[in-house]
Amino acid sequence: MLMNISSALLLVLQASGADASQQPATPAAPPPNCQTEKHAGFDFWLGEWDVYSASDLETKVANSRIERKHNGCAVLENWMPLSGAGGTSLNHYDTAAGQWKQKWVGSAPIAVEFTGGVADGAMVLVGNWPSPTVPHLLIRMTFTPKEDGSVRQHGEASSDHGLTWQTSFDFLYRPKPIIANQVEL
Repeated sequence: MLMNISSALLLVLQASGADASQQPATPAAPPPNCQTEKHAGFDFWLGEWDVYSASDLETKVANSRIERKHNGCAVLENWMPLSGAGGTSLNHYDTAAGQWKQKWVGSAPIAVEFTGGVADGAMVLVGNWPSPTVPHLLIRMTFTPKEDGSVRQHGEASSDHGLTWQTSFDFLYRPKPIIANQVEL
């Protein structure tokens, strides 16, 4: 008796106890959802920016591009100063720790890590910035969205473990103007 291939396969499946009507294995789970309110804590900083010294709003000091990456799980900053070395920060909301984390890497052979979160509508991050003169220099950065669409980044330093703070830097991020009829190549 001659059997066709599909009949033979059905007999093999039945003999092994498998159900021929079973569907293939379930596909892998999708990546984690980072579209939560907590993950959106730094969304006010997203965009293309002209950066100015907050004490001299006529003097541009840098360009900066901040974008969400990797299914919305990361906020990537590309800091491009007009003079001096640039750098990059990788920011993310750590659900296990319940806080935001930032890793800053510039042109120096160090990386700085900050932690914090949203407080009173601003993002506040604190980290230990290695310094040859101050072994425990804390830096606190407060990113505050303004009503005009700009963002203030106020950096403060403490050499006494956070008892006192002095302004270290103060920037105002202004949205880059949108150029009409701009064509990307």
